Order: sequence, then C-alpha cells, then structure tokens
Amino acid sequence: MKKNSDSGWKTTEDKKEFLKQLQQNEEIKFVRLWFPDILGNQQCELAVPKERITKQTLEEGLGYDGSSVLGHARIEESDKIVIPDIKTARLLPWTYKTTTEGFDKTWKELVAFVDIKNPDKSQYEGDCRFVLKKTLQEINDKMGVDKINLGPELEYFLFEANGMGRPLVKDGRPVIVDFGEYFKGGKFGEVRKESQLLMQMMGYEFEYDHHEVAFSQHETDIKYLEALEMADFVMLYKYIVRKTAKSYGLFASFMPKPIAGINGSGMHVHQSLMKNGKNIFFDKDDEYNLSLEGKRYMAGLMKYIPEITSVLNQWVNSYKRLVPGYEAPVYICWDPANRSNLIRKPQYRPGKEEGTRLELRSPDPSTNPYLAFALMIQAGVNGITEQLDVPKPTRENVYELSEEDRVKKGIKSLPESLEEALKLTEKSELVKDVLGKHLFEKFIENKRMHVKDYKEKV
Repeated sequence: MKKNSDSGWKTTEDKKEFLKQLQQNEEIKFVRLWFPDILGNQQCELAVPKERITKQTLEEGLGYDGSSVLGHARIEESDKIVIPDIKTARLLPWTYKTTTEGFDKTWKELVAFVDIKNPDKSQYEGDCRFVLKKTLQEINDKMGVDKINLGPELEYFLFEANGMGRPLVKDGRPVIVDFGEYFKGGKFGEVRKESQLLMQMMGYEFEYDHHEVAFSQHETDIKYLEALEMADFVMLYKYIVRKTAKSYGLFASFMPKPIAGINGSGMHVHQSLMKNGKNIFFDKDDEYNLSLEGKRYMAGLMKYIPEITSVLNQWVNSYKRLVPGYEAPVYICWDPANRSNLIRKPQYRPGKEEGTRLELRSPDPSTNPYLAFALMIQAGVNGITEQLDVPKPTRENVYELSEEDRVKKGIKSLPESLEEALKLTEKSELVKDVLGKHLFEKFIENKRMHVKDYKEKV
C-alpha cells in the first residue's frame, strides 16, 4: 500500500484493505465515482453513500443510465455498469459542511475512477479509460514496454467570475486579474500554489508552477507518471484548480484561446518509454542522446499528427491558438531546443538518463486526455514498428521561413481548422483502430455538429 501523503488514505489494490479503510474512516460519508464523457468533460460522477460500497459493489458494480452521457449508449441500450478502480481512490483534501440551519454536519469524500461494463460484464466500448488501458496493454504485449511515462504542462487562465460562477465579460472579453508575465509573480499566484498543495495532499508530486507569458495565464508542471495515472491526474487537477479559483472569486479556464492577440493555453506532453526499467529513448553515443527507437517514435508522431489533431485539438477555438506568432506550433518539424517546432527533444543532463524524453507541443488542455494520450502514444509506437526515419532537425525559427523554404525542407503544416483536421481523422485507420468503432463514430458525429454549429452562428 502507498499512503496518499497527508490525507491519511493509503492507495491499495486489495479489496479487503480498501473496504477496511473506508469503514474505519468515520469522516468519509460518500464515494464519488468518476468517468469522462467522449469530450473529456468531468461532470460524470455518481456520489455513493459509503455504506453502499461493499465487496459486491467492487465486483458487480453499480448501474447507471448510459444514454444520459455524451458519447455513451443509445436510449434503447442505455443500461451500463460502473466498477470502481480502487487503486485510483484518493481522499479529497477538504471537509464539507452543511449550511441548513439547525443541521450541523461535516464530512469527507473519497473519489475514484471507474471501469464501465455492459450489463453482461463485457467491456463497454464507449469507456474512454479503457481505450488508453487497451492501447498500453497491447504495446506491452507486442514490445515488452514496461511503462510509458507522460508529463503534461497544463496552462490555464484566471478570470474574474460573475455572480453565477462564470467568467465576467466586459466589451466582449473575459476580465483578466493580473498583468504578470513569464516567471513573474502576478496576482493570485496563490491559486497555483494552493492547488498544488491540495494535490500533494492526495499523493501527487510536482516539478514547479509559474506565471505564463500572457496576462492572467498560469502553468503547473507535474512530475511524470504512467500514462493512465496521468490521464486521471489531468481530470482531477482541472477540477481542483477550478474549485480553488472559485474560492478566490475567480474562474479558471482551460480554453485554448480565450483572448485574441495574446498567447493561448497549451498542454505540451513530454513522453518516454521504459523497458526493463530503462528509458529506451536514451543513447549516450548519439549526437542528441536520442536512441534509434526515440527517433522512430518521433517520426511516428510527425507522420500521424495531422490525422490525430482533431482529437488533440478538438474545438474550433483550438485552431485560433495554432497560428504563427504566439509560441504555438504550426509546422511539423523538430529540434532539441527550437520552441517554434512541433516536437522538442529537451537537452540531456549527465546522470539524468531517465529524463530523456520528447515534448509534443501541439495538444491543448481542453482535450480528452485518455483519447489524446492513447493516440499520440500509438502514433509514436507505429513509428518504431514501421521503422520510420526522422528528418533532420530544424534550427531556424520556422515562423520566419518562406513557404518556398519550408517546401524545400519538406516541412508540412498542421491542419488549420477543425474542419480540415476532421476530414483527415475520418480517413484515419489509426484513429479508428485505437478508439474503436463506437467512439470513432460518436466523436466524428459530435465534431461535425460542432463545426456546423460554428458556421451557422452569427
């Protein structure tokens, strides 16, 4: 068992130990069971009295109406079952208190992610977490990869909130709360720090947090985790940040480009593969300290990025960030240090072989992390299995190259709109194979509606 830091809760895969902890902790009154919809929205939860969490619940699960969740079941086949994934259980690090006069009660809540099944216990193909779990297992079976580590950089804006808890808008723009700059303090840095402390109490480790380039923009970098655990973290962290911001009278936005004319918010994802306990991306004799597997993985990302972009950047607004001049990638190229490229290979530091990684810079924080991580990992692994060659690094500022120079260098562009990206996704065997027929069709359907709705708005 692993203790979740200051919370007192110990992470365990043993059902008896889990139930023992749950029953002995008299403060816990509810267990929240979380799962995302197809777009990665985190409002999908069942709040279950802890007395209902029994051995039978952990084995048989609890039923819910899948037709009410975006991208899940049709109304004629709506019954689904959620089974708690007990090793994901975390104790929320605050105490709830009743507000009803004459009824004075306090309590705590446990949160856990779930596996979704059909009534006959077969795997439900609309389960986004299962897509990532399946992808990781297949890669392990085929390549013997022990672990795939990811480290996203989560950027977000803080805005003034109105009386309804939504962003306060004046002159058509959300109201910013500071004029801080990159690495400068800025007002309400406490939201970053408090969010980090709350997550530390739940057992997570961080590298650092800081103010970002744009006014009112912030970033937090977590220490790398295995891919599935990291996807769960992204869901939980966005919830914690929003809740913390609300306590300061603010609204935390993970929208890619909430304000025109300044930088948008990205979610750069650092990636590495472990085999037999060693990072297979590291090569001490290579010019870039990047192994052949690492180069091929990068080549896979570069080959498949156009067709997976609609998932990594799933909103019309996402493409308002992916334009030249705002430090967001537009062109498909790489370099060890050049931050205008799609992929960066951070410089090697002696004794830090484990930290050898590739940084994919195009995703944004509004994506569904389970689907996005599954697709980028599979794209990279395909580069290894297909033995793809990576092009030479691009040292120049790509934004300043002419179109003619980019063509000569073989530098292609990311899709310029969701509509363009979606057309590539519709033809993608990779996306169809990874997501499965159900989620693939539901995603395409939803994004077509989003594009149509945008076109019709005045």
